[in-house]
Amino acid sequence: INKLHQSTKRDYVGRVIEFDKAACAEVAIQYGKEYWDGERQYGYGGYHYDGRWRPIAEAMAQHYGLKPGDKILDVGCGKAYLLYEMKLLLPGLKVVGFDISKHGLADAKEEIRDSLFIHQAQGPYSFENNEFDLVMTIGCFHNPKIFELKTALAEIQRVGTHGYIMLE
Repeated sequence: INKLHQSTKRDYVGRVIEFDKAACAEVAIQYGKEYWDGERQYGYGGYHYDGRWRPIAEAMAQHYGLKPGDKILDVGCGKAYLLYEMKLLLPGLKVVGFDISKHGLADAKEEIRDSLFIHQAQGPYSFENNEFDLVMTIGCFHNPKIFELKTALAEIQRVGTHGYIMLE
């Protein structure tokens, strides 16, 4: 993830100076079209499928020994491009993802859209214990309040045999 994250040049200080950061955050926290596909000060500044998640999917599949028939959950999947790449890599893989963004999920690839749903990371998950071979969350856990993280982390641990958490 780090290599992919560092491949994008970000001027963090410039963004704070140039724009009213608080006003931009109010728009961004709605996780709608402006956050995903609007101007950069509100979020991604246009987030479209381009295959950038393929190397991450390959590395995760290798590291966790994923194979067709295994089941993975992406907590805060956004547009679910990583899940899509994993499904392309291992067609028999069972993928599930959830996010709070209706816009993000609506823009997910059609091939996996039926495996996605609206849910908060910090809420109880409607899955059985150890239902997933891998539960991952990438760049999502900076959103819940600190006291909500306890539930989210406990749920990831409960529903998965392996977990991967990336924080910015």
